[in-house]
Amino acid sequence: MNHPNQRRHGGRPRPERRRLGMTIRFTNEEGKIDADLFDKTASNAAKIVARCRREQNKSTQLRRFYDELVMWEEKVRQNPDKFDEYLPFIRMLKAKAAYAEGRKLVDGAFVDLIEQAIDFIENAADLRTAKLFFEAFMGFYKLEKGD
Repeated sequence: MNHPNQRRHGGRPRPERRRLGMTIRFTNEEGKIDADLFDKTASNAAKIVARCRREQNKSTQLRRFYDELVMWEEKVRQNPDKFDEYLPFIRMLKAKAAYAEGRKLVDGAFVDLIEQAIDFIENAADLRTAKLFFEAFMGFYKLEKGD
């Protein structure tokens, strides 16, 4: 019987996936942007994601995800009526992050961050909040990782 963490076709068990280990709170109880989202939350997430192997989570790689999120936010801002049409493509960022993790360009902590941000998005305002969070995260990340 195969070990549950073993590849299907044999080989060594895969190491446990690194996790973000925090839940990003985008909004408060009143549905407003959480006061700490662009400060403490973004900073804490950046510290966690920056604690990775040197060859993973490079700023240029993470910037590609941010740039795509910015692109979708701009498209939605220009055509708010098309949000529902764009949402499947916005959610595809999760698959792109998983692919990047499979190629060892990013790790599980960053994938968790992307997944939480994308899962939060239900409308144009949420997309803007997620984009602004990612912008704050990238600022703190550059400081933490320094690459």
